[in-house]
Amino acid sequence: MRLSRQLALAAAAPLAATVLLAGCAGGSPGQPAPAAKASAAGTGSPSATSPSPGASAAPRATASTSPSSLPVAPGAGVLPQTRAFPGTGTTAFRNAMADLWLAVATGKPRFGLPGFFPVAAYKQVKAEPYPVSDWQDRLWYDFALDVRAAHGLVAPGARLVRVIVPTEEAAWVYSGACYNSVGYWHVGGARVVYLEHGQDRSFGIASLISWRGVWYVIHFGEVLRPVVTGVVDQPAVGPGIPGPPGGC
Repeated sequence: MRLSRQLALAAAAPLAATVLLAGCAGGSPGQPAPAAKASAAGTGSPSATSPSPGASAAPRATASTSPSSLPVAPGAGVLPQTRAFPGTGTTAFRNAMADLWLAVATGKPRFGLPGFFPVAAYKQVKAEPYPVSDWQDRLWYDFALDVRAAHGLVAPGARLVRVIVPTEEAAWVYSGACYNSVGYWHVGGARVVYLEHGQDRSFGIASLISWRGVWYVIHFGEVLRPVVTGVVDQPAVGPGIPGPPGGC
């Protein structure tokens, strides 16, 4: 069941990519069809295949250390935007997805902050009077709700397997669209695939957008919700179906 909240918040289409192991602003073949966005599991199937990175990016806790986030692109938000297309085989992307998974696995949204669209970049993007308040009170607030909803879905000990990004459906959102003063790449419906009790399961990322050639989460469970609650985007047994395209 799709849930949205107030405030809603083209185009080039490079290659599709599936990144193994962790790898819009404001406004495929396979297995059983995915369920609607909800806080419980459903069904789905895969989109594409690509090579695994050489080493796992997922943070790990030991007896003497606590889990911690990995750096994505420190300080990039204050720099000007570029038209560079975001890669899914980069350290920045793998770290962003590892941080997102760590946030879900622990139920602590703060671990996902490095891979969430930077507030400094959002100040440059949004053509509105109070972008910082909008980022804090809407975007980050919704992200925190969605992380906790996903945490309730995923069983303890589940392991991140890969993140599928349908990059062939990515589009450049031009300045002037969606109340934006700066353009960016956008893609909807990436799939986070994880292993739970020997079974692949997955859920979606509603929207990724770019800053200087790096993908960031901007809407996790849902873009808009009329009720203030956490949402899990199309949970599925199996990899699920990426997409749909569109949005900003």
